[in-house]
Amino acid sequence: MPRKHFAHPSQLQPVSRTGVSAQMSERGELVGRAPENGQPLRVTYDNGLVTTVEVAPASPCPDNLYIAPGLIDLQVNGYAGVDINAAGVTSQNVIDLVRVQRQVGTLCFLPTLVTASREDLLAGLSSVAEARRADPQVAHAIPAIHVEGPWISPQDGPRGAHPIDHVRPPSIEEFDAWQAASGGLVGLVTLSPHWTNSAEIIAYMVARGVIVSIGHTAASEEDIQRAADAGATMSTHLGNGIALNLPRHPNPIWAQLDDDRLTACLIADGFHIPGSVFRSMLRAKQQERVVLVSDSVASAGLKPGRYRGVGGELELTPEGRLGIVGTSYLAGSGMNLAQCVAIATQMAAIALDEALALATRNPGHLLGQPGRIAVGSPADLITFNWQAGATNLDIQNIVANGKRFQ
Repeated sequence: MPRKHFAHPSQLQPVSRTGVSAQMSERGELVGRAPENGQPLRVTYDNGLVTTVEVAPASPCPDNLYIAPGLIDLQVNGYAGVDINAAGVTSQNVIDLVRVQRQVGTLCFLPTLVTASREDLLAGLSSVAEARRADPQVAHAIPAIHVEGPWISPQDGPRGAHPIDHVRPPSIEEFDAWQAASGGLVGLVTLSPHWTNSAEIIAYMVARGVIVSIGHTAASEEDIQRAADAGATMSTHLGNGIALNLPRHPNPIWAQLDDDRLTACLIADGFHIPGSVFRSMLRAKQQERVVLVSDSVASAGLKPGRYRGVGGELELTPEGRLGIVGTSYLAGSGMNLAQCVAIATQMAAIALDEALALATRNPGHLLGQPGRIAVGSPADLITFNWQAGATNLDIQNIVANGKRFQ
């Protein structure tokens, strides 16, 4: 079921994903082709909402210009030099992250805070909450926060780039502290269900409207089943955050693929999982239970080179692979969600509209958001140029919360 109660109402501005601030009154229209059939569409909007969706004349609409709802990313650690996991993160960093994400077509996302000290996590959560209070556009773009860790596996491999010094068992008291610091904004938590109290913690969070996702784990098949029984409904970047070598069966990947209660989040950047694995997971889960995420970090979107980040010294290659120098480990993704959508069409040999659904409709369903263009839905719209074989959606026009951006 969609989960809509991410934040305590007393902590938030009077802005939601289904409404706009009282000061907003901007009318406009966008024209582009429907990704499912290439039919030209004219979409009008007023006061933050879509008002009409109608067939448009073919002549003024270029063949490769498409229109779609804004992309929805459940896992954004940073982008284009903005790092919300850095020490001393501020509300301005969060505002900047909304801006750079908007430029690449992601109009709704969950800022993702990873394993860190208790104090640093609380500071990061407070910064996101402060940014939402300061700017209605930020409040609209960020419906919730994703906390990925610190309740993950301490083992090398499953832990990935997360710092081992701050991995710790789950705690109801710490979760309550997160919600107090963020004003109830924590809406998605990734954990490993191998901890003895995992099921209890999962049930506690789910009862409070939080989505729980399994990730960075070496948990047994039984642990994973108990997590789903307790209410876990997602798998974080399935196929990653896992041991390099696994038993043939059972193992944590098979157990999560088998459970229809778990929606699989996948990183389709061409590096996190190969095409054969991506295609197999799509078939196993069916497309309605798959969500694309970017898992982008601060060095994503920058020039190739070496950068500092979670995991230490990182290298971004010209091809877009981001790894920890001197290891075989990846350190998040060097790409944005628009790139992952385009690459997914090639990796899985699926149509553009199918790939877009994995980054709009499906994550929207999890968040209780439309994730589609319809009369009365929020005016979060993009147009982009694309043709088969392209590795990116070339964003042309952006309307976020009914406001046109260049």
